[in-house]
Amino acid sequence: MAAASRAYTPAEAAALSEVAVKSVHNAIDKRIIEARLGREGRELSDEDLLRLKLWYGVGSILSAERRKRLFDTIDQNPDADTVRADDYLIVDVARAREQLAARAEALREAEQKIEAVRGVVGGEPVFKGTRVPVRMIAAMKQQGASSAEIVEGYPSVTARMVELAEIWTAAHPARGRPKKLSEQGLKVKSVKRLPLAKAGSRKASGTAS
Repeated sequence: MAAASRAYTPAEAAALSEVAVKSVHNAIDKRIIEARLGREGRELSDEDLLRLKLWYGVGSILSAERRKRLFDTIDQNPDADTVRADDYLIVDVARAREQLAARAEALREAEQKIEAVRGVVGGEPVFKGTRVPVRMIAAMKQQGASSAEIVEGYPSVTARMVELAEIWTAAHPARGRPKKLSEQGLKVKSVKRLPLAKAGSRKASGTAS
């Protein structure tokens, strides 16, 4: 059974379409997609997400005018699995819809498993039943840690939870300055001090021979 359609914020649309939030707003400003105004600002539909994904997905291949013609063809054939963009390019619309649906389902799953509770880790979003900050897990992944390394360090976290942390954080970017560990109710267990090079040695190494 297909999930019910919903309205998405620009940040959510960017996370699902895998484009930058700035690109979403740019597409709205240029009327590539017709966003509506809701209680929290601009809102996008599932069809808007498809247009976003295809617009930027074939951006390096088709001109803006040809991309617009592609959208017209999709509108005229809404049930088509593939659409011919020109004599040489056939766009797999069904595959794009599947990818968007999978990411939308992941976002819904994340929203069911993530909560922010006052007094728990300073009110930071955590996975239900844990004290593991979701944004911290996403930041570790973004900085190069593998899912296996994260799971090893946090036994209460699964590989799927790492995936959900990434898409949830992308869809709900933090506002304001990052909270300190003490504000999140966390403590530093160890501190590693790194020696700094002396000013004289830096100067000497930087002079020309």
